[in-house]
Amino acid sequence: MAIKKSADPYATAIKHIAKADADWARLIKQVGPCGLQAYSAREPCEALIRAIAHQQLHGKAAEAITRRFLALYPNVEFPAPENILATEETILRACGFSATKVATIRGIAEKTLEGVVPMRREADSLSDEELISRLVTLRGVGRWTVEMILIFTLERPDVLPVDDFGVREGWRVLKSLEKQPAPKELAKIGQAWSPHRSVAAWYLWQAANQAKLVAKAERLKERQK
Repeated sequence: MAIKKSADPYATAIKHIAKADADWARLIKQVGPCGLQAYSAREPCEALIRAIAHQQLHGKAAEAITRRFLALYPNVEFPAPENILATEETILRACGFSATKVATIRGIAEKTLEGVVPMRREADSLSDEELISRLVTLRGVGRWTVEMILIFTLERPDVLPVDDFGVREGWRVLKSLEKQPAPKELAKIGQAWSPHRSVAAWYLWQAANQAKLVAKAERLKERQK
């Protein structure tokens, strides 16, 4: 179920998606090779906690909070659930986490010890939907968060996060639409990209980012006139 690794692990996916239509072929040529990179050594518990740390924050702020959190446990790469639960909530708050995030992180740790959050070996044996159904029962964890873990930790090849703003914006840009598609509409459209929808999502993120850079350059040019 994991994305296979080879000299060019995404060659088959790219070929499949490029055949969808001329717009896809143009985007892939423009962007170049797929740069999707996964943190495959992480356990689901770690991936979930890192995802929660980044929720609703800019990257640098989230990274600073995560560094302070990890500094509480200097002898390990990432703390075990029991060590997190043994840490006073006020100390976790001092890292920069909100009270809500502290409750969510502690909940993830508790559910890991209870077996609700699976260890990596078990997670690899579960389907995407089985993992989503299981993990969205956790406080503060939604479908989007689990989909990010499916793509960037568990290396699942066929995940299309249709609730993601960047993915929907990428499709709007790719097709020169006036507005973004509804999630259900994009899910239906995206069936044509299966079984390589994770790579398709990555290219849609690139399309959205390129459009943002172009718009920024145009605004800068306007100000310089």
